[in-house]
Amino acid sequence: MVDRLSPLDVSFLYLEEPTTPMHIGGVVLFEVPEGGFDHDRLVHLIEDRIGLVPRYRQKVRWVPGRIANPVWVDDEEFDVAYHVRRSALPRPGTDAQLRDLVGRIMSRPLDRTRPLWEMYLVEGLADGRFAILTKTHHAMVDGAGALDIGQVILDISPEPQRHAGTHWAPRPEPSDIDLVATAVSEVLRSPGAAVDAVRSGAVDVRETVERFGRRAVGLASAVLTLARPPSANPLNAPIGEARRFGMSTMRLDDFKAIRKVHGGTINDVVLAVVSGALREWMMTRGESVSSRSAVRALVPVSVRAGEEEPGNHIAAFLVDLPVGEPQAVVRLHRISYEMEQLKSTGQMVGAQALVGVAGFTPPTLHAAAARTANDWSRRMFNLVVTNVPGPQFPLYAAGALMLGAYPVVPLAKGQAVSIGLTSYDGGFYFGLNADRDAMTDVDVLAECLQAALAELLDTVPANRRRSRAEPLVSPQVQAAANPRPRKAAPRNPKPAAAAAADAVEPSAVRPAQVSSAASRGLVSRPRGAAKRPAQ
Repeated sequence: MVDRLSPLDVSFLYLEEPTTPMHIGGVVLFEVPEGGFDHDRLVHLIEDRIGLVPRYRQKVRWVPGRIANPVWVDDEEFDVAYHVRRSALPRPGTDAQLRDLVGRIMSRPLDRTRPLWEMYLVEGLADGRFAILTKTHHAMVDGAGALDIGQVILDISPEPQRHAGTHWAPRPEPSDIDLVATAVSEVLRSPGAAVDAVRSGAVDVRETVERFGRRAVGLASAVLTLARPPSANPLNAPIGEARRFGMSTMRLDDFKAIRKVHGGTINDVVLAVVSGALREWMMTRGESVSSRSAVRALVPVSVRAGEEEPGNHIAAFLVDLPVGEPQAVVRLHRISYEMEQLKSTGQMVGAQALVGVAGFTPPTLHAAAARTANDWSRRMFNLVVTNVPGPQFPLYAAGALMLGAYPVVPLAKGQAVSIGLTSYDGGFYFGLNADRDAMTDVDVLAECLQAALAELLDTVPANRRRSRAEPLVSPQVQAAANPRPRKAAPRNPKPAAAAAADAVEPSAVRPAQVSSAASRGLVSRPRGAAKRPAQ
């Protein structure tokens, strides 16, 4: 039986153009361990654990004539050394040099004749650090339900866990005739499958009708939103192939303090910070900002529930960020109110449902539809904002302490910047992927994020927030800077499901972030760690 790409997964391949590569990734910072860390060590770590992610030894094979979606096949010439690469900055490398390197690497498309991923070890960073940059095609991963190669290298203790490596023998690639015959057979069987689906879906008529009613209300509300195109602003511009990258680091406790005082959710506070940052950034550019100015953000959320078929299961909210509102707290309340309204009416653009309908059409038409959707992106929203929760305890890669993880979210056509963030061990890490020509001031926007958070924190009583003089890093990271005898790793770590429940508000997804490793079952909160309050 062939392993065929889902309609949504293949849409990420159809959407790809020279100016809009559909790969995602993360920039993960580590502290060099006492024994050192080099390229050979990383390659051996990948070789030891790549069996946990068999997709990373597979490539995409297209069906002749495009009469069906492509399939995953084993790469008989798989070479891990091709995918795990080495780079370096002139010592002592600065964060600015690292950001420039990330922009250059992310500008290049992946080789479609090989498994769709790359990993870079970046050496030479100042302060005894190194970075690992992951780059994976969106068709391979879903931030809420699939494993990224950057996640399997992580452990909950400095001592790496050994995985029983098994001999891998690639399955022979099917011939063109086999692919066509299988596709035709699936088409001939599809009418019966459709009848079975209808029959099983009609078991409870009342539930079916109620579900349809909820979707109809949400669809009508979504249509009304789309009927009001977002305001024109510098976030929408023709983009090229080159990229810039920005980073910003904050404290998770600051977001929690704001939420406790003003209500809403952590994700509402995140959107309020982004809204305030965009307001200030637009004003630095001399843009006209009135009381009615708004920026429409596409906020992806996971709709995966339990054990489902592999692939992407995501939906999205279209949220109008009130950048014209001068009061930070009012911006937060307006966003909280809008998010509640969107959730209560069910106004979600269900990606898996919309593309699932396209799956009934020939893939050639599906490709055209996906490209059309990409062309219309600037008329639907101004930018993408993703938020992925991560484990709130330290992680390690072959003994190297992980210091932070910054997501890299791909750009849609006509979108000058995308904003991704992930939480990890008490920190919030923003990654800004931007077009090199349209966003020459991406670092200014990163600074505006800091200013927007400070503006909200000024409304929180001093006794309700941490001192800004306190370091961001956790006690574990501070201990690493001043080595002491380490405690032995727990023999029976907390179950992965419990660790995932302790993560920060799993509302929005990043496409394949290292920080979501806890929810993958590969890392767990140590047994002695305190449980985090619910968000």
